[in-house]
Amino acid sequence: MDFNNAVILAPMAGITHLPFRLLAKSYECDIVCSEMVSASGIIFNSKNTKRLLDSKIEEKPVSIQIFGSIPSIMADAAQIIEGLGADIIDINFGCSVKKIVKTGAGVALMKEPEKAEAVICAVKKAVKIPLTIKTRTGWDSSGMELFRLSEIAESLGVNAICVHPRTAKQGFSGKSDWSIITEVKKKVKIPVIGNGDIVTPKDAFDMKQKTGCNAVMVGRAAIGNPWIFSQIKEIMTGKEVLPVSLYDRMETVKKYIDMLINYFGDKKACFMMRSQLAPFLKGFQYSSKAREQITHISSRDEAIAVLDSYVTSQKILQL
Repeated sequence: MDFNNAVILAPMAGITHLPFRLLAKSYECDIVCSEMVSASGIIFNSKNTKRLLDSKIEEKPVSIQIFGSIPSIMADAAQIIEGLGADIIDINFGCSVKKIVKTGAGVALMKEPEKAEAVICAVKKAVKIPLTIKTRTGWDSSGMELFRLSEIAESLGVNAICVHPRTAKQGFSGKSDWSIITEVKKKVKIPVIGNGDIVTPKDAFDMKQKTGCNAVMVGRAAIGNPWIFSQIKEIMTGKEVLPVSLYDRMETVKKYIDMLINYFGDKKACFMMRSQLAPFLKGFQYSSKAREQITHISSRDEAIAVLDSYVTSQKILQL
């Protein structure tokens, strides 16, 4: 797996399900990543957990991210994932959600390098596909826990490390410290993936230039904006980044609506659309009413009607 110059979709709970990953892939995302999946849920054959492992050949290469703190369970889960055809296993060392941290998983593992080493070692021995880890700065801003984990990961044969340079206490607040990515890049020879505060294509370009990271990972900025992947590719190659027209945006939203319905069914898809469609209109003038209406839709027809009505209103304003 060549991570150099890759543009990667970050794992996001409730967002990076199969339809969204396929949408990102259609706009030149190099590697897509699943939602964070419980290793225990996989082992105990949880129906809801197993659904998160659904994949299609069109999204390859796909990375499946798992979390947990028991080496044997993590290893067994990784083997199952590999058997299902995943291309990459990613271990979560960065989730700071309390219910995850309480189990000793996620960013909690950064406090315990011995346990982190045991988890990585077990998973690495269990699978043949590439293994990556996704981390934070640690529990304080010094980065010492991250530097130690990076060295452990490299020594155990991890194929790449993704750094989200915020502390555990920050969550997604405040500003990420890109200098931490630079420091990790100096300490290890394996590929380093930069993540955090990439809001525009220019941000991705700046991150690569300032930190020397091998690849970039985009998370929240891709919600309602899958074009960011192809735009990053354009700016990285010196091309002009052109804005996405309202027409193209609406065609993509309608495509996404059908993808959600086909995969989740009408009822669940409509519930999800109430929060996932509004970001597609963010930044467009006079879209607040349409975004509010979207939060109440109960069918595909209603969703399409709201979108078509907004487009019509914009055409009238332009006359």
